[in-house]
Amino acid sequence: MRTTPHNTPATRRRWRRTLSAVTATAALLLTGLATAAHAQAAADTSTSKVTWTRSCALPRHQDEMACNALRVTGGVTAFQKQHGMSAKTAEATSPSGYGPTDLRSAYGLASAAASNGSGRTIAIVDAYDDPNAESDLAAYRSHYGLPACTTANGCFKKVSQTGSTTALPTADSGWAGEISLDLDMASAICPNCHITLVEAKSASMANLGTAVNEAVALGAKYVSNSYGGGESSSDASYDSAYFNHPGVAITVSAGDAGYGAEYPAASKYVTAVGGTSLTASSTARGWTESVWRTSSTEGTGSGCSAYDTKPTWQTDTGCTRRMIADVSAVADPATGVSVYDTYGADGQGWATYGGTSASAPIIASVYALAGTPSTGSYPAKFPYANTSALNDVTSGSNGSCTTSYFCTARTGYDGPTGLGTPEGLGAFTG
Repeated sequence: MRTTPHNTPATRRRWRRTLSAVTATAALLLTGLATAAHAQAAADTSTSKVTWTRSCALPRHQDEMACNALRVTGGVTAFQKQHGMSAKTAEATSPSGYGPTDLRSAYGLASAAASNGSGRTIAIVDAYDDPNAESDLAAYRSHYGLPACTTANGCFKKVSQTGSTTALPTADSGWAGEISLDLDMASAICPNCHITLVEAKSASMANLGTAVNEAVALGAKYVSNSYGGGESSSDASYDSAYFNHPGVAITVSAGDAGYGAEYPAASKYVTAVGGTSLTASSTARGWTESVWRTSSTEGTGSGCSAYDTKPTWQTDTGCTRRMIADVSAVADPATGVSVYDTYGADGQGWATYGGTSASAPIIASVYALAGTPSTGSYPAKFPYANTSALNDVTSGSNGSCTTSYFCTARTGYDGPTGLGTPEGLGAFTG
Protein backbone atom coordinates (compact mmCIF):
# COMPACT_ATOMS: atom_id res chain seq x y z
CA MET A 1 0.00 0.00 0.00
CA ARG A 2 1.28 3.47 -0.81
CA THR A 3 1.26 6.09 1.91
CA THR A 4 0.66 9.79 1.43
CA PRO A 5 3.57 11.88 2.80
CA HIS A 6 2.81 14.55 5.39
CA ASN A 7 4.78 17.11 3.39
CA THR A 8 2.58 17.06 0.30
CA PRO A 9 2.71 19.39 -2.71
CA ALA A 10 -0.70 20.70 -1.63
CA THR A 11 0.65 21.63 1.81
CA ARG A 12 3.66 23.31 0.24
CA ARG A 13 1.47 25.22 -2.23
CA ARG A 14 -0.85 26.43 0.54
CA TRP A 15 2.14 27.59 2.57
CA ARG A 16 3.64 29.40 -0.43
CA ARG A 17 0.30 31.06 -1.20
CA THR A 18 -0.04 32.19 2.43
CA LEU A 19 3.53 33.48 2.54
CA SER A 20 3.07 35.25 -0.80
CA ALA A 21 -0.12 36.91 0.41
CA VAL A 22 1.54 38.14 3.61
CA THR A 23 4.53 39.43 1.69
CA ALA A 24 2.35 41.19 -0.87
CA THR A 25 0.22 42.84 1.82
CA ALA A 26 3.30 44.07 3.69
CA ALA A 27 4.68 45.54 0.48
CA LEU A 28 1.48 47.46 -0.17
CA LEU A 29 1.38 48.81 3.38
CA LEU A 30 4.96 49.96 3.16
CA THR A 31 4.74 51.62 -0.23
CA GLY A 32 1.09 52.30 -0.88
CA LEU A 33 1.97 52.05 -4.55
CA ALA A 34 1.44 48.58 -5.95
CA THR A 35 1.90 49.76 -9.51
CA ALA A 36 5.33 51.20 -8.76
CA ALA A 37 6.39 48.01 -7.01
CA HIS A 38 5.40 45.88 -9.96
CA ALA A 39 7.14 48.22 -12.39
CA GLN A 40 10.37 48.04 -10.40
CA ALA A 41 10.24 44.23 -10.27
CA ALA A 42 9.73 44.07 -14.02
CA ALA A 43 12.65 46.39 -14.65
CA ASP A 44 15.11 44.51 -12.45
CA THR A 45 16.10 41.40 -14.41
CA SER A 46 18.73 40.38 -11.86
CA THR A 47 16.49 39.98 -8.80
CA SER A 48 13.03 39.02 -10.10
CA LYS A 49 12.57 35.59 -8.56
CA VAL A 50 11.05 32.88 -10.71
CA THR A 51 7.79 31.44 -9.39
CA TRP A 52 5.88 28.45 -10.67
CA THR A 53 3.00 26.10 -10.09
CA ARG A 54 2.67 22.35 -10.41
CA SER A 55 0.78 21.34 -13.53
CA CYS A 56 -1.05 18.23 -12.40
CA ALA A 57 -3.69 17.61 -9.78
CA LEU A 58 -2.56 15.95 -6.58
CA PRO A 59 -3.24 12.22 -6.26
CA ARG A 60 -6.65 11.49 -4.77
CA HIS A 61 -6.15 7.77 -4.24
CA GLN A 62 -3.44 5.39 -3.17
CA ASP A 63 -1.24 4.16 -6.00
CA GLU A 64 -1.91 7.28 -8.08
CA MET A 65 0.98 9.12 -9.72
CA ALA A 66 1.63 12.85 -10.08
CA CYS A 67 3.33 14.40 -13.08
CA ASN A 68 6.57 16.29 -12.46
CA ALA A 69 5.93 19.35 -14.65
CA LEU A 70 6.32 22.84 -13.16
CA ARG A 71 4.93 25.82 -15.10
CA VAL A 72 6.61 29.18 -14.54
CA THR A 73 4.16 31.91 -13.48
CA GLY A 74 6.45 34.88 -12.89
CA GLY A 75 9.95 36.24 -12.56
CA VAL A 76 12.89 36.33 -14.95
CA THR A 77 14.28 33.04 -16.27
CA ALA A 78 17.90 32.34 -17.13
CA PHE A 79 17.01 32.57 -20.82
CA GLN A 80 15.52 36.03 -20.31
CA LYS A 81 18.56 37.22 -18.37
CA GLN A 82 20.85 35.85 -21.07
CA HIS A 83 18.95 37.81 -23.73
CA GLY A 84 18.28 40.96 -21.71
CA MET A 85 14.54 40.35 -21.42
CA SER A 86 12.49 41.63 -18.49
CA ALA A 87 9.59 39.87 -16.82
CA LYS A 88 7.21 42.25 -18.57
CA THR A 89 8.28 41.00 -21.99
CA ALA A 90 7.68 37.37 -21.07
CA GLU A 91 4.30 36.90 -22.65
CA ALA A 92 2.43 33.91 -24.00
CA THR A 93 3.10 35.08 -27.56
CA SER A 94 6.84 34.37 -27.43
CA PRO A 95 9.21 31.87 -25.75
CA SER A 96 10.96 32.82 -22.51
CA GLY A 97 12.89 29.60 -21.85
CA TYR A 98 15.59 27.53 -23.48
CA GLY A 99 14.88 26.22 -26.97
CA PRO A 100 16.34 23.38 -29.06
CA THR A 101 19.56 25.21 -29.99
CA ASP A 102 20.31 25.96 -26.33
CA LEU A 103 19.73 22.39 -25.20
CA ARG A 104 21.75 20.82 -27.99
CA SER A 105 24.60 23.25 -27.31
CA ALA A 106 24.57 22.48 -23.59
CA TYR A 107 24.72 18.73 -24.14
CA GLY A 108 26.96 18.45 -27.19
CA LEU A 109 24.16 17.23 -29.44
CA ALA A 110 24.05 19.71 -32.34
CA SER A 111 25.63 17.43 -34.93
CA ALA A 112 23.77 14.30 -33.80
CA ALA A 113 20.41 16.09 -33.77
CA ALA A 114 20.95 17.20 -37.36
CA SER A 115 21.84 13.78 -38.73
CA ASN A 116 20.51 11.04 -36.40
CA GLY A 117 17.11 9.70 -35.42
CA SER A 118 15.41 8.88 -38.71
CA GLY A 119 13.22 5.81 -38.38
CA ARG A 120 13.44 5.74 -34.58
CA THR A 121 10.38 6.20 -32.35
CA ILE A 122 10.28 7.87 -28.96
CA ALA A 123 7.22 6.98 -26.88
CA ILE A 124 5.82 9.49 -24.40
CA VAL A 125 3.69 7.94 -21.65
CA ASP A 126 1.33 10.22 -19.75
CA ALA A 127 -2.13 10.14 -18.18
CA TYR A 128 -5.34 11.49 -19.70
CA ASP A 129 -5.81 13.14 -23.07
CA ASP A 130 -4.45 16.35 -24.53
CA PRO A 131 -6.88 17.22 -27.35
CA ASN A 132 -4.45 19.84 -28.72
CA ALA A 133 -1.33 17.70 -28.55
CA GLU A 134 -0.73 17.52 -32.30
CA SER A 135 -1.54 21.14 -33.11
CA ASP A 136 0.54 22.43 -30.19
CA LEU A 137 3.43 20.22 -31.25
CA ALA A 138 3.14 21.67 -34.75
CA ALA A 139 3.33 25.22 -33.38
CA TYR A 140 6.46 24.44 -31.33
CA ARG A 141 8.23 22.75 -34.21
CA SER A 142 7.27 25.44 -36.71
CA HIS A 143 8.56 28.22 -34.47
CA TYR A 144 11.95 26.57 -34.11
CA GLY A 145 12.23 25.47 -37.73
CA LEU A 146 11.96 21.74 -36.99
CA PRO A 147 10.54 19.33 -39.60
CA ALA A 148 6.80 18.75 -39.39
CA CYS A 149 5.73 15.80 -37.26
CA THR A 150 2.09 14.98 -37.95
CA THR A 151 -0.30 12.07 -38.13
CA ALA A 152 -0.60 12.69 -41.86
CA ASN A 153 3.12 12.28 -42.58
CA GLY A 154 3.45 9.29 -40.25
CA CYS A 155 5.73 11.01 -37.72
CA PHE A 156 3.20 11.50 -34.90
CA LYS A 157 0.76 9.03 -33.40
CA LYS A 158 -1.55 9.37 -30.39
CA VAL A 159 -3.12 6.27 -28.84
CA SER A 160 -4.77 5.12 -25.64
CA GLN A 161 -3.20 2.56 -23.32
CA THR A 162 -4.94 -0.13 -25.37
CA GLY A 163 -3.58 1.21 -28.66
CA SER A 164 -6.83 2.80 -29.83
CA THR A 165 -6.58 6.00 -31.85
CA THR A 166 -10.25 6.89 -31.27
CA ALA A 167 -11.25 5.69 -27.78
CA LEU A 168 -9.02 8.12 -25.89
CA PRO A 169 -9.08 9.02 -22.19
CA THR A 170 -10.86 12.07 -20.81
CA ALA A 171 -8.99 15.34 -21.25
CA ASP A 172 -7.10 17.00 -18.41
CA SER A 173 -5.60 20.49 -18.52
CA GLY A 174 -2.75 19.82 -16.10
CA TRP A 175 -1.59 16.64 -17.80
CA ALA A 176 -1.96 18.41 -21.16
CA GLY A 177 0.79 20.78 -20.03
CA GLU A 178 2.90 17.76 -19.10
CA ILE A 179 2.24 16.19 -22.49
CA SER A 180 3.25 19.36 -24.33
CA LEU A 181 6.46 19.55 -22.30
CA ASP A 182 7.33 15.95 -23.13
CA LEU A 183 6.55 16.22 -26.84
CA ASP A 184 8.48 19.46 -27.16
CA MET A 185 11.59 18.10 -25.42
CA ALA A 186 11.59 15.01 -27.65
CA SER A 187 11.34 17.33 -30.65
CA ALA A 188 14.09 19.63 -29.40
CA ILE A 189 16.63 16.84 -28.92
CA CYS A 190 15.69 14.41 -31.71
CA PRO A 191 13.82 16.34 -34.42
CA ASN A 192 14.15 13.48 -36.91
CA CYS A 193 12.57 10.92 -34.58
CA HIS A 194 8.96 9.79 -34.76
CA ILE A 195 6.87 10.30 -31.63
CA THR A 196 4.13 8.07 -30.21
CA LEU A 197 2.05 9.54 -27.39
CA VAL A 198 0.45 6.82 -25.26
CA GLU A 199 -2.26 8.16 -22.96
CA ALA A 200 -3.26 6.16 -19.89
CA LYS A 201 -6.91 6.40 -18.86
CA SER A 202 -5.92 7.54 -15.37
CA ALA A 203 -2.80 8.35 -13.36
CA SER A 204 -2.77 5.02 -11.51
CA MET A 205 0.43 2.98 -11.67
CA ALA A 206 -1.53 0.12 -13.18
CA ASN A 207 -2.83 2.22 -16.08
CA LEU A 208 0.43 4.09 -16.65
CA GLY A 209 2.28 0.77 -16.53
CA THR A 210 -0.14 -0.69 -19.07
CA ALA A 211 0.61 2.32 -21.28
CA VAL A 212 4.35 1.58 -20.99
CA ASN A 213 3.72 -1.99 -22.14
CA GLU A 214 1.64 -0.69 -25.04
CA ALA A 215 4.40 1.71 -26.09
CA VAL A 216 6.87 -1.17 -26.24
CA ALA A 217 4.36 -3.38 -28.05
CA LEU A 218 4.01 -0.67 -30.69
CA GLY A 219 7.74 -0.82 -31.33
CA ALA A 220 9.20 2.08 -29.35
CA LYS A 221 12.78 1.51 -28.20
CA TYR A 222 12.82 4.72 -26.12
CA VAL A 223 10.06 5.36 -23.57
CA SER A 224 9.84 8.50 -21.42
CA ASN A 225 7.88 8.65 -18.15
CA SER A 226 7.54 12.00 -16.36
CA TYR A 227 5.63 11.02 -13.23
CA GLY A 228 6.14 9.45 -9.85
CA GLY A 229 4.80 8.66 -6.42
CA GLY A 230 5.80 7.15 -3.09
CA GLU A 231 7.54 3.82 -2.91
CA SER A 232 5.71 0.71 -1.71
CA SER A 233 6.17 -2.99 -1.17
CA SER A 234 4.34 -3.54 -4.47
CA ASP A 235 7.17 -2.00 -6.50
CA ALA A 236 8.96 -5.28 -7.21
CA SER A 237 5.79 -6.65 -8.81
CA TYR A 238 5.39 -3.44 -10.84
CA ASP A 239 8.99 -3.82 -11.99
CA SER A 240 8.32 -7.20 -13.55
CA ALA A 241 4.86 -6.31 -14.84
CA TYR A 242 5.62 -2.97 -16.52
CA PHE A 243 9.31 -2.04 -16.72
CA ASN A 244 11.30 -5.19 -17.48
CA HIS A 245 11.80 -4.61 -21.21
CA PRO A 246 15.30 -5.62 -22.32
CA GLY A 247 16.53 -3.71 -25.36
CA VAL A 248 14.35 -0.68 -24.54
CA ALA A 249 15.60 2.56 -22.97
CA ILE A 250 13.01 3.57 -20.36
CA THR A 251 13.57 6.89 -18.59
CA VAL A 252 11.75 8.11 -15.46
CA SER A 253 11.75 11.44 -13.64
CA ALA A 254 13.47 11.38 -10.23
CA GLY A 255 10.88 13.76 -8.72
CA ASP A 256 10.56 17.44 -7.83
CA ALA A 257 10.13 17.43 -4.03
CA GLY A 258 13.79 17.46 -3.08
CA TYR A 259 15.69 14.66 -1.38
CA GLY A 260 13.76 11.38 -1.24
CA ALA A 261 13.18 8.32 -3.42
CA GLU A 262 10.22 7.96 -5.78
CA TYR A 263 8.79 5.12 -7.83
CA PRO A 264 9.03 4.23 -10.73
CA ALA A 265 12.40 6.05 -10.77
CA ALA A 266 13.46 3.42 -8.22
CA SER A 267 12.83 0.56 -10.64
CA LYS A 268 16.06 -1.29 -11.33
CA TYR A 269 15.07 -1.58 -15.00
CA VAL A 270 14.83 2.15 -15.81
CA THR A 271 17.17 5.09 -16.20
CA ALA A 272 16.34 7.40 -13.29
CA VAL A 273 16.83 11.01 -14.37
CA GLY A 274 17.70 13.78 -11.91
CA GLY A 275 17.57 17.53 -12.47
CA THR A 276 20.05 20.37 -12.70
CA SER A 277 20.17 24.14 -12.91
CA LEU A 278 21.69 25.06 -16.28
CA THR A 279 23.16 28.47 -17.09
CA ALA A 280 25.25 29.90 -19.91
CA SER A 281 28.83 30.67 -18.91
CA SER A 282 32.23 31.71 -20.24
CA THR A 283 33.67 28.21 -19.73
CA ALA A 284 35.01 26.16 -22.63
CA ARG A 285 31.77 24.19 -22.61
CA GLY A 286 29.75 27.42 -22.57
CA TRP A 287 27.44 26.17 -19.81
CA THR A 288 27.58 25.32 -16.12
CA GLU A 289 25.34 23.04 -14.07
CA SER A 290 24.63 22.41 -10.42
CA VAL A 291 22.07 20.37 -8.48
CA TRP A 292 18.59 21.85 -8.84
CA ARG A 293 17.32 22.88 -5.43
CA THR A 294 14.97 25.74 -4.59
CA SER A 295 14.23 24.66 -1.00
CA SER A 296 14.37 21.53 1.13
CA THR A 297 11.10 20.39 -0.43
CA GLU A 298 11.55 21.71 -3.98
CA GLY A 299 14.29 20.31 -6.14
CA THR A 300 15.40 17.16 -7.87
CA GLY A 301 14.64 13.87 -6.18
CA SER A 302 17.29 11.35 -5.16
CA GLY A 303 17.85 8.67 -2.59
CA CYS A 304 18.29 5.04 -1.64
CA SER A 305 15.27 2.89 -2.41
CA ALA A 306 13.53 1.18 0.48
CA TYR A 307 12.38 -1.74 -1.66
CA ASP A 308 14.04 -2.15 -5.07
CA THR A 309 17.14 -4.30 -5.33
CA LYS A 310 20.37 -2.77 -6.61
CA PRO A 311 21.16 -3.40 -10.28
CA THR A 312 24.51 -5.07 -10.86
CA TRP A 313 25.93 -2.05 -12.69
CA GLN A 314 25.47 0.31 -9.73
CA THR A 315 28.58 0.13 -7.58
CA ASP A 316 28.19 2.89 -4.97
CA THR A 317 28.67 1.40 -1.52
CA GLY A 318 26.50 3.58 0.73
CA CYS A 319 23.19 2.18 -0.52
CA THR A 320 22.62 -1.57 -0.62
CA ARG A 321 19.47 -1.17 -2.72
CA ARG A 322 18.65 0.80 -5.86
CA MET A 323 20.08 4.32 -5.83
CA ILE A 324 18.44 7.29 -7.59
CA ALA A 325 19.49 8.86 -9.97
CA ASP A 326 21.57 7.50 -12.88
CA VAL A 327 22.04 10.63 -15.00
CA SER A 328 20.50 14.09 -15.14
CA ALA A 329 19.60 17.10 -17.29
CA VAL A 330 18.09 20.56 -16.86
CA ALA A 331 15.03 20.72 -14.59
CA ASP A 332 15.16 23.97 -12.60
CA PRO A 333 12.17 26.15 -13.61
CA ALA A 334 14.40 29.21 -13.17
CA THR A 335 16.57 27.80 -15.96
CA GLY A 336 13.58 26.27 -17.69
CA VAL A 337 12.60 25.30 -21.23
CA SER A 338 10.09 26.79 -23.62
CA VAL A 339 6.86 24.86 -24.21
CA TYR A 340 3.78 25.53 -26.33
CA ASP A 341 0.43 24.48 -24.83
CA THR A 342 -3.06 25.79 -25.55
CA TYR A 343 -5.40 23.33 -23.84
CA GLY A 344 -7.46 24.25 -20.79
CA ALA A 345 -6.95 26.86 -18.10
CA ASP A 346 -3.16 26.46 -18.17
CA GLY A 347 -2.93 26.55 -21.95
CA GLN A 348 -1.80 30.11 -22.51
CA GLY A 349 0.39 29.43 -25.54
CA TRP A 350 4.08 29.87 -24.83
CA ALA A 351 5.20 29.09 -21.30
CA THR A 352 8.39 28.10 -19.53
CA TYR A 353 8.48 24.76 -17.74
CA GLY A 354 10.83 22.95 -15.42
CA GLY A 355 10.81 19.87 -13.23
CA THR A 356 12.33 16.47 -13.86
CA SER A 357 9.48 16.11 -16.33
CA ALA A 358 11.81 18.07 -18.63
CA SER A 359 14.92 16.00 -17.95
CA ALA A 360 13.32 12.56 -18.49
CA PRO A 361 12.25 13.12 -22.14
CA ILE A 362 15.55 14.89 -22.85
CA ILE A 363 17.47 11.79 -21.80
CA ALA A 364 15.10 9.41 -23.61
CA SER A 365 15.74 11.43 -26.76
CA VAL A 366 19.51 11.29 -26.27
CA TYR A 367 19.18 7.50 -26.18
CA ALA A 368 17.24 7.76 -29.44
CA LEU A 369 19.98 9.81 -31.08
CA ALA A 370 22.53 7.24 -29.91
CA GLY A 371 20.86 4.33 -31.68
CA THR A 372 18.92 1.14 -31.02
CA PRO A 373 19.98 -0.59 -27.78
CA SER A 374 21.49 -4.03 -28.21
CA THR A 375 19.18 -7.01 -27.90
CA GLY A 376 18.70 -8.12 -24.31
CA SER A 377 20.45 -5.07 -22.86
CA TYR A 378 19.33 -2.78 -20.06
CA PRO A 379 20.21 0.73 -21.30
CA ALA A 380 20.28 2.09 -17.73
CA LYS A 381 23.66 0.32 -17.59
CA PHE A 382 25.19 2.19 -20.53
CA PRO A 383 26.25 5.40 -18.73
CA TYR A 384 28.10 3.40 -16.06
CA ALA A 385 30.38 1.95 -18.74
CA ASN A 386 31.03 5.34 -20.39
CA THR A 387 31.35 7.92 -17.61
CA SER A 388 33.92 9.99 -19.49
CA ALA A 389 31.20 10.96 -21.98
CA LEU A 390 29.24 12.85 -19.32
CA ASN A 391 29.48 16.29 -17.72
CA ASP A 392 30.20 15.56 -14.07
CA VAL A 393 28.06 17.86 -11.90
CA THR A 394 29.97 18.52 -8.69
CA SER A 395 28.19 21.35 -6.87
CA GLY A 396 24.91 21.73 -4.98
CA SER A 397 22.59 19.56 -2.93
CA ASN A 398 18.87 18.80 -2.79
CA GLY A 399 18.38 18.52 0.96
CA SER A 400 19.80 16.97 4.11
CA CYS A 401 20.85 13.33 4.41
CA THR A 402 23.02 11.17 6.68
CA THR A 403 25.05 9.75 3.78
CA SER A 404 26.44 12.80 2.02
CA TYR A 405 26.37 11.67 -1.62
CA PHE A 406 22.70 10.67 -1.38
CA CYS A 407 21.81 14.37 -1.51
CA THR A 408 25.03 16.28 -2.32
CA ALA A 409 26.94 16.51 -5.58
CA ARG A 410 30.54 15.36 -5.66
CA THR A 411 33.15 14.23 -8.18
CA GLY A 412 31.91 10.99 -9.72
CA TYR A 413 28.60 9.41 -8.82
CA ASP A 414 26.08 11.16 -6.56
CA GLY A 415 22.35 10.82 -5.97
CA PRO A 416 20.96 14.14 -7.24
CA THR A 417 22.75 14.12 -10.63
CA GLY A 418 23.85 10.52 -10.96
CA LEU A 419 26.91 10.22 -13.17
CA GLY A 420 26.25 13.60 -14.79
CA THR A 421 24.63 15.10 -17.88
CA PRO A 422 25.13 14.24 -21.57
CA GLU A 423 28.24 15.37 -23.43
CA GLY A 424 27.39 13.89 -26.78
CA LEU A 425 26.16 10.32 -27.23
CA GLY A 426 28.99 8.20 -25.88
CA ALA A 427 27.34 7.37 -22.55
CA PHE A 428 24.07 6.25 -24.12
CA THR A 429 25.15 3.46 -26.48
CA GLY A 430 25.57 -0.22 -25.84
